[in-house]
Amino acid sequence: MDLGGQRVLVTGAAGFIGSHLVERLLSAGAKIRAFVHYNSSNSIGYLQDIRHGQIEIYKGDLRDPHAVLNAHQNIDTVFHLGALIAIPYSYQCPTDVVHTNALGTLNVAQAALACGIKRVIHTSTSEVYGTAHYVPMDERHPLQGQSPYSASKIAADKIMESFHRAYGLPVVTVRPFNAYGPRQSQRAVIATIIQQALYANEIQLGNLHATRDFTFVEDTAFGFMLAAQSDAAIGSVFNLGSGYEISIVDLAAKILHVVGRNIPVCSTTERLRPEKSEVDRLCSDSAWARQTIGWNPQVTLDEGLVRTVAWMAQSNASARSNDYVL
Repeated sequence: MDLGGQRVLVTGAAGFIGSHLVERLLSAGAKIRAFVHYNSSNSIGYLQDIRHGQIEIYKGDLRDPHAVLNAHQNIDTVFHLGALIAIPYSYQCPTDVVHTNALGTLNVAQAALACGIKRVIHTSTSEVYGTAHYVPMDERHPLQGQSPYSASKIAADKIMESFHRAYGLPVVTVRPFNAYGPRQSQRAVIATIIQQALYANEIQLGNLHATRDFTFVEDTAFGFMLAAQSDAAIGSVFNLGSGYEISIVDLAAKILHVVGRNIPVCSTTERLRPEKSEVDRLCSDSAWARQTIGWNPQVTLDEGLVRTVAWMAQSNASARSNDYVL
């Protein structure tokens, strides 16, 4: 399915992955309606840096079924990225996270069904797997709710699966592994390491020995595009990961090398997850995405880190270099 001329709704469009996806959709010639969470400062997040005059901004809340239904009117394809994503925040406010991520997804599924949407691209996360039972982790890996956030996303995934199976809603689920790159907030590990590497005297992290599979955000956004264009993808779940895992302490060393500094890297209690909630290991098997939608990541971790460091150095947001951002 060619996205040129398609009327597309993107929930979470003002966020990190969402804004990169919007850029790709604009380049493809799609007509975009961006669902943005209302705020009193009238901010449209990262869309402010894009050609937002060509985007229809729809302000609402995923928890409001009427707002979600209205946003789906006269739309062909939905990319559902809207969510509350911070794991530490989910420990403090699990009800808020579940209402937004699970019930918000239910509202999207019901609206898509009611409006006859041609394709729904639903965003999952590698966090639904929890700590690896085996690596690399394919889409058949067990799901484990190791945080309220991951549990809310498991619920969201299953809601979309149920609407596909019960009602024939044309859903594709995309499961990114640790996207990173320009525009990412310090909530994420790569962004917080870079910020501290640039401006602090030491790098403070949580579990230094956990491993993650990092994927450059432009590759992630391209995976969403391919999933939307492939009829063979309907009803499937696709991991989007590099297949390369690296420990957090080794990641910090790579970033310090790029920045050109040699400062201590330490673990602080504040940044540790509860023991049974910590995800110790993630490493993707993305063979199904390669086989079915032709997705292959193009940007290596080394190249992606250089590009992300350059962007963050240029943005010069040094004020919060030592803060722990939820």
